[in-house]
Amino acid sequence: MSMRWRHVASVGLMVTMVASAHANAAGALQQQLAASSCATLRSAATAEPGSGPMLLPSYPTLQQGDDSTKALENVAFVYDNALAGIALSACGSPDQARRIADALLLAAAHDPGFKDGRLRNAYRSGPTSGDKVELPGYWQSHGNYWSQDPYQVGTAVGNVAWAALLLLTVYDHSHDRRYLDGALAQLRWIQDHASGGTPPGGYEGGLFGYDNAQRVQHWKATEHNIDVYAAATWAGRDSGDPALAQQAKLAGGFVHAMWDDTQHRFLVGTLDDGKTLSRDKSGLDAQVWPLLAFTPPPAAWNQVWSWVDAQHRYGEGYGYRRQPDGIWTEGTAQVATALQASGKPVPDAVWQLLLAQRSDGGMLYATPQPRIGTDFAIGPTSTYADFFYYHLPHLGATAWAALAAKGWNPLTGRPIERSEGTP
Repeated sequence: MSMRWRHVASVGLMVTMVASAHANAAGALQQQLAASSCATLRSAATAEPGSGPMLLPSYPTLQQGDDSTKALENVAFVYDNALAGIALSACGSPDQARRIADALLLAAAHDPGFKDGRLRNAYRSGPTSGDKVELPGYWQSHGNYWSQDPYQVGTAVGNVAWAALLLLTVYDHSHDRRYLDGALAQLRWIQDHASGGTPPGGYEGGLFGYDNAQRVQHWKATEHNIDVYAAATWAGRDSGDPALAQQAKLAGGFVHAMWDDTQHRFLVGTLDDGKTLSRDKSGLDAQVWPLLAFTPPPAAWNQVWSWVDAQHRYGEGYGYRRQPDGIWTEGTAQVATALQASGKPVPDAVWQLLLAQRSDGGMLYATPQPRIGTDFAIGPTSTYADFFYYHLPHLGATAWAALAAKGWNPLTGRPIERSEGTP
C-alpha cells in the first residue's frame, strides 16, 4: 500500500472512531435519562398507597396555600396521566400503568353529572375511594364557595384520545378485554359528540365549562385529530371494527389537509367557526406528532424539520409557540422522539438539556424559564392567551422524556425502529 493510501485509510479510521465515540456518548446520555425518568415515574406511582386505581398529580410539588397555583393543587390531568401510564409501560412497569387505566375506567363509568361515558380533562389525584374518582376543586375562603376550573371539568377531544391510547397500551400488555372496550367507548364518545359538520372534515375541540353550562367547542385542532387518528388506527388494529377505519380516515384526512406545502409545515387547525384556517400560530406538537402517528408519513412531511428549527428552536431546545420565549421541556422531548422515528440523530445537547431539567424530586421542570407562553387561550371565557407553562416539576414533561429516552412511540404502541448509526 502506498503512503498516500495509508494516510487516507488512517484518516477514515479516525473519522469512524470519532463518530463511534459521539454515538456512544449520546447513547450514554439517553440511557441516563431513561434510567432517571423511569425511576422517578415508578417512585411516584408506588408512592400512591395500595395497588388499586389511582391518578398521579400533574404538578406534585405545589405549595399548599399558594393562591397563584391553587387551581393546580392535587390535580391529575388526564393527558399527563395517560402519558405517564404509557411511559410506565415502556419503562417496564405495566402494573402501575394499569392502576392509572383502572382509574380512568372508573371515572368514565361513574361520572357525577353525566351518564354518557365521558372523561373529564382532570380529576383529583391519589388513590380512588370505592368506585369514585373525584373531580378537582377547592374551597375558596374568599367568598366561601366551592371553586372548580371550567377547563378541568370539561372534556377535550385530544385528552379523550390520549386516554384511549393508554387503555390500548394496557390492553396490549394484559389482553384484558375491559381496556380495549374502554378505549372503544371513548372513541365512540368522540364520534358521537365531536364530529364537525363543516369542512374541512375533522373532529371538533369538545366541551368546555361547568356541568350546567357546557359550551361546544367548534374549532378543530390538528393536534386533536392526530390523537384521534392514532387511537382509532390502533383500536381498529386490535378490534377489527370497520367503524374505526372510518374514524381514522376522517381524522387523518384533516391532518393531511392541514399540511401547508408552501411553508412545509402543519397549520394548527381552524378558528372557532370550525372552517376558517388558522395561519398565524404554530404549535410544536402539531408539527412533530404527525411523524409519530403516521407510519410511514408522506415523504414531504419530513420537510417540516426546517420549519421546526427556524420557528420553534430556542437555544439547544424547542419552545411551544412560533418564535418562542423559552424552552418547552415536554416539546423538546417530543422532538427527540420524532427525530428517532424519522431516522435522524438526536443531538447530544438535546439529551443534556433534558437531563438538566431534573428537579430535586426527580420530575422534570415544564420549562427552565419562570414562564413560557403558547399563544393559545385556555378556553372561550379567556380574554387573552392565558395558557402558560411554568417552572414547576411536571408529570407530562417527565413522561415524554422517558418515552424519548426509551425510544417508544406512544401514538402507535411500538418501539421506534432505529436507523443504522443511531444509538
